[in-house]
Amino acid sequence: MEWFTAPDYWLARLVFQRALAVVYLVAFLTAALQFRALLGERGLTPVPRFVERVPFRRAPSLFQWRYSDRLFAGCAWAGCAVSAALAAGLDALLPLWGAMLLWLVPWALYLSIVNVGQTWYSFGWESLLLETGFVAVFLGNEEVAPPVVVLFLLRWLLFRVEFGAGLIKMRGDECWRKLTCLDHHHETQPMPGPLSWFFHHLPKPLHRVEVAANHVTQLVVPFLLFAPHAVSTAAAALMIATQLWLVLSGNFSWLNWVTIVLALSVVRFPADAPSVAAAPLWYEVVVLAVAALLVFLSHRPVRNMISRRQVMNRSFDSLHLVNTYGAFGSVSRVRYEVVIEGTADEVARKDGDWREYEFKGKPGDPRRWPRQFAPYHLRLDWLMWFAALSPSYAGSWFGTFVERLLENDRATLKLLRSSPFPPDAPPRFVRARLFRYRYTTWRELRETGACWERTYVREYLPPTRLTAPR
Repeated sequence: MEWFTAPDYWLARLVFQRALAVVYLVAFLTAALQFRALLGERGLTPVPRFVERVPFRRAPSLFQWRYSDRLFAGCAWAGCAVSAALAAGLDALLPLWGAMLLWLVPWALYLSIVNVGQTWYSFGWESLLLETGFVAVFLGNEEVAPPVVVLFLLRWLLFRVEFGAGLIKMRGDECWRKLTCLDHHHETQPMPGPLSWFFHHLPKPLHRVEVAANHVTQLVVPFLLFAPHAVSTAAAALMIATQLWLVLSGNFSWLNWVTIVLALSVVRFPADAPSVAAAPLWYEVVVLAVAALLVFLSHRPVRNMISRRQVMNRSFDSLHLVNTYGAFGSVSRVRYEVVIEGTADEVARKDGDWREYEFKGKPGDPRRWPRQFAPYHLRLDWLMWFAALSPSYAGSWFGTFVERLLENDRATLKLLRSSPFPPDAPPRFVRARLFRYRYTTWRELRETGACWERTYVREYLPPTRLTAPR
C-alpha cells in the first residue's frame, strides 16, 4: 500500500527515536539511583507491601511475581543499557521485527516500575513517556519508511498534551483567564530553576504576553498539527520554542523534553529520503491493528477534554496506552516549604541546637541559588512541595522518612544534598517546621546575597525520636 508510508519523514523518525531513547535513559537512571530509599524493601513505601494489596490486573508489573532490591536495580540498569543502545542506533542494525522488540523492552521495563511506583510515580510525565514509548515501537527502522498512521498517532498525542493543558487552565484558576498567573507561578512552582528568580521579576506586562502566548500555543496551534507540511512544521516549531522557554524557567522533569520529542516527529526536515523496500504485509497488519485500538481507546481522553469536570494527568488503563494530560490548572499564590531539622541534644528544646537538612532541589537555605536538574527528576523534592501544601499528601511516607533520618539511613541520606550529622552520630530528635518563602527583590539580593526570604509559619511535626532510645 503506497499510502501506508511517508518516506519524507525518515529523518524526523530518526531524530525522534534517538531523542526518545535519551529520555528513556534519564528515566531509568532516575529510577536506578533513587528507588532503594523510596520503594525498596526498607523504602518509604515498599513495593512488597504494595503488591500484596494490589492485584496484577490493576498494576501489571514484573515485580508482581517477585520483588527484591537486586531485581529492581537489575531492571533499572538494564533499561539504562537498552536505552543507551537505542540512542546509539542499535535498532537500525536489526531486522524490522527485532527493532520493534528492542523498542518494546524499555516500555515494558518502565511500565513495571511505574505500576509499582505509587505516589513517587504519580506524575503525568510517567504516563506520557509510556504512551509515547508504546507508539514508538511501531515506527519501524531503516528497513521501511515511517508509517503514516503512526506519525498521525504521535501528532494526536501531542495534540492531546497541549490542548488538554490549555483547557485545564481555562477551566481552572481564574488567573489564567485574567492573564495574571505568571505573577505568581515562577515563585510558587514545585522546583524553581536557576533562572526562575529572573523570570519572576520580568515586567508584569510581559507576564501577560507570556500567558496569552501560552493560550495561543495550547488552544489554537495544536489544530495546525494536522495541516499541510509547511504549516504543521511551523506549528511544531512554535511548540518546541514554547517548551524550551519552560525548560529555562523551571525544573519540570522530562515533561517538556518528551513534548519536544513529540514535536520533532512532526517536523519535515529538508533531506532526501533513502530508497527502502516496501513494508511487509505482517507489519502493515500489526500497525493498522494497533492504530485502530489506540484510536478506539482515545474516546476516553476526548470525553474528559470536553467535560466541564475535566481532570488532568490520569491514565485510563493499567498499560498507560492512552492518557489525559495537563498541568497547573490552579496556581498557588504563596510558597510554603517544610524545613526539616535535627538535634543531638538530650532534651528537645525550642532554642536548642537544631541543624537543618538540605535537599538537592527544593528551596532551603535562603542564600542557596536553585540549580537545574531537569530532565532528571528529584522525586522526594517534588513530593516535599506537595507536603507543604497539605500534610495529607505526605501521610503515607513522611513518618517513615523521619524515622530513616533518625537512623541516619544511608540510602535515604543519598536523596539529600547534605545531612548536618556524621554517619556514626545520628540525631536524637527530628522536627519539621513550615515556612513561607518569597523571592527577594533586586535590592534585597544586592544587600544580602539571598534569593529567598523566609518567615516561620507554624510547627509541621513536633520533635520526634525513635521509640527505642539509643
